[in-house]
Amino acid sequence: MKFNDYKYEKINIDETKEKFSNLIKSFSDAENLEEQTKYMDEIIKLRNHIETMETLVSIRHSIDTTDEFYDKENEYVDEISPILFGFISEFYKALVNSKFRADLEKKYGKFLFDLAENTLKTFNEEIIPDLQEENRLSSKYSKLIASAKIQFDGEEKNLSEMVPYTQSKDRNVRIEASKKVAHFFKENKDKFDKIYDGLVKVRTTIAQKLGYKNYVELGYARLSRLEYDSEMVASYRKQVLENIVPLHTELRQRQAKRLGLDKLKFYDEPIKFNSGNADPHGDPEWILNHGKTMYNELSKETAEFFSFMTEKNLLDLLSKKGKMSGGYCTYIPEYKSPYIFANFNGTSHDVDVLTHEAGHAFQVYQSRGYEIPEYLWPTYEACEIHSMSMEFLTWPWMDLFFENDAEKYKFIHLSEALLFIPYGVTVDEFQHWVYENPNATPDDRRAKWLEIEKKYLPTRDYGEVDDLKEGIFWFRQGHIFNSPFYYIDYTLAQVCAFQFWIKSQENREKAWDEYLALCKLGGSKPFFELMKAANLKNPFEQGTIASVIPKIREFLESIDDMKL
Repeated sequence: MKFNDYKYEKINIDETKEKFSNLIKSFSDAENLEEQTKYMDEIIKLRNHIETMETLVSIRHSIDTTDEFYDKENEYVDEISPILFGFISEFYKALVNSKFRADLEKKYGKFLFDLAENTLKTFNEEIIPDLQEENRLSSKYSKLIASAKIQFDGEEKNLSEMVPYTQSKDRNVRIEASKKVAHFFKENKDKFDKIYDGLVKVRTTIAQKLGYKNYVELGYARLSRLEYDSEMVASYRKQVLENIVPLHTELRQRQAKRLGLDKLKFYDEPIKFNSGNADPHGDPEWILNHGKTMYNELSKETAEFFSFMTEKNLLDLLSKKGKMSGGYCTYIPEYKSPYIFANFNGTSHDVDVLTHEAGHAFQVYQSRGYEIPEYLWPTYEACEIHSMSMEFLTWPWMDLFFENDAEKYKFIHLSEALLFIPYGVTVDEFQHWVYENPNATPDDRRAKWLEIEKKYLPTRDYGEVDDLKEGIFWFRQGHIFNSPFYYIDYTLAQVCAFQFWIKSQENREKAWDEYLALCKLGGSKPFFELMKAANLKNPFEQGTIASVIPKIREFLESIDDMKL
């Protein structure tokens, strides 16, 4: 069965409520462990069905936001998902209060109960209308981003299609492209401000109704961060400031020298070499075919996984009008199918997506045997280890895509991974400030963005792109709108992925075995325990960031980038 044949049926909320209520009652009334486990299996089956329908709507809506049927279904799911979450919350109450809890913990693991207890702190029925409003605003943001119609090069382009122009070897083209993209955000400034202001206010209201001081603590609870808090994250950001920001400045100066520029401007950042960036040497189908070769040769597990993905059409890779921007990986439980969504644009990003999103998909494919839905995926910061490490573990096959530019690609990939971290903590510090100051005005927020950006990205200079000097760059970062506090997870995972890169340089087979073992654990353990299982140093510990820098510096300095 291929993805197009996966059947969607609308969730009947009243029927679903009745089914959940009956099953939860039967679970609670069960007279022995065996009976309770039987009802738990039934609840899991119902949850998987609901999740499947919600995911099919989400995928099909993101493939074509102009499809009227799925647009309406998406609005319906936005409306009912908080109610459905309420049903799961009721199940969690019954689970943590089970008279057979000790036996259930032995069977399913204690972590399930920790997650359930944490989730119960993030919901009550009073906040359902607020959650519906949050969903509505979040979808509004995604549609606004997808609506971009930029006239450029004699054609109408969306934001993804503008990326190659912002990376052009011709500086004038880069400047014009950057101005046009920035102007889309400036033109819609009031709309973005209004959506975000609405999101901040509604999230703050939800937090206060649940008894939190502000949204920060609730945001962490929603992300199931059971082992660390905002103070530990602030300390981590300080490590980044001390250890990575100076190297960031150094790399930007090196880039300016390579490009023959006195001063690197914002619109120069995307172009790494005057000879052009390392772009794949073929069209999307050619890239996909080489992807098949790569995953066939990487391991027997990746060979089986990628055949499954391609044979069932579980990848939508081409950028097209009306398609949502960005890329993601999701999972369709009833079909045990990962799904990869992307917007190929002819740049190295296409290969990064094929390795990054495939890292997510490979992990969930390896852990799809867990019957407990909570164990399919780990928490976000652990999830991103699989994706970012897969980018590095596939390095030996980069000559397939880039041919004689493979060395150039590796230099860019490693340096960009490092350059990204200060941007990631900029986004994080900004969000902490926003939710600690929920009554700040849109003008205050934009001024604060520029202030924090200066701290972590001291070389950034917007040059002639005047619109961005108003502090609106963050409008394009969907995570800020749709997944608050998620973004730091990429940076934590990047520090872990660097460790996998170092391991793979020293002993490729051992590194792969540790990576595979990590994927198979899925979300059955919390972040710190997963790192321990994979022999990774914890990014929060003093010295971890400093410990990965020398190897990265050594590799980057071993390449004569002036000749590439």
